[in-house]
Amino acid sequence: MASSVRIAAGEGRRPVGLLLVAVPVFLVGWLVIWPIVSAILRTVWRPQGDGGMGFDLSTYAFFFSDAYSLNNLYLTLWTTGVCAVLLLIVCLPIALYLRFANGKIAVYVQALAILPMFVPSIILAYAFIRVLGPNGMVDLLLNAVGLPKIRTPYLTPWGPVIGLVWDNIPLTVVILLAGLGSVSNMAVEAARDVGANRLQVFWHIVLPQISNSVLVALSFSVLGIFSAFTLPYLLGPASPEMMGPFMQRTFRDVNDPIAAITQAVITFCFCIAFGLFYVRSVARNRGR
Repeated sequence: MASSVRIAAGEGRRPVGLLLVAVPVFLVGWLVIWPIVSAILRTVWRPQGDGGMGFDLSTYAFFFSDAYSLNNLYLTLWTTGVCAVLLLIVCLPIALYLRFANGKIAVYVQALAILPMFVPSIILAYAFIRVLGPNGMVDLLLNAVGLPKIRTPYLTPWGPVIGLVWDNIPLTVVILLAGLGSVSNMAVEAARDVGANRLQVFWHIVLPQISNSVLVALSFSVLGIFSAFTLPYLLGPASPEMMGPFMQRTFRDVNDPIAAITQAVITFCFCIAFGLFYVRSVARNRGR
């Protein structure tokens, strides 16, 4: 009797639950899924010489045979890979320190690590130019003490790298710090009691428990970096350029929307490959 009542109550709540998720699912389908499908169809189903429509991959063939387009893709992949490695090198020690440290210094470090989250990208680019650009603050300080000027990373491939790493530090630190919250202090203390040093504790105790968090943090960072526009546009070189500025220039300056959509589809394919790491991590956690 009680089980039948619970089943009836569950069936009564089911339509309410479906209605609650209907609006978000509809918005995702309308604003995300449909534009993707439409973009793919526009690039593969195109007008033919006889006036009809047909399957055509000429825009993709042009992209992968054009040296300039491939250079832009290579630069985007290189920037994404370098930023991912630098983010891991910079953010993992910060997250470890914030997890196991106490006191006011840790509070200040956490505030500094989260600060870039509240700085708009355009302000970050302006600060970068004023500090590291030609005749910027660093050049003025070096000139004041009689030292030669440095070679500025502004308008070079390293310009977007520096800006994107700084811009993605908060999210990466927050995700890693959340993963470190699952590391038990008792496990760390037990390892130290049997003679494990800090490196051994990190490698055998901490790292296995935060591997999923590392993958999630890198996945989010890679997705944001690969499709970035503002910082590569303002800090990067004019040629080659990352895919974000390349798409914008193709659409606005060259006035070739089909080529720009093709570039967007190729960018999406790379991003969805990176996104599979995140989906796999989430599925693994749910399975556990």
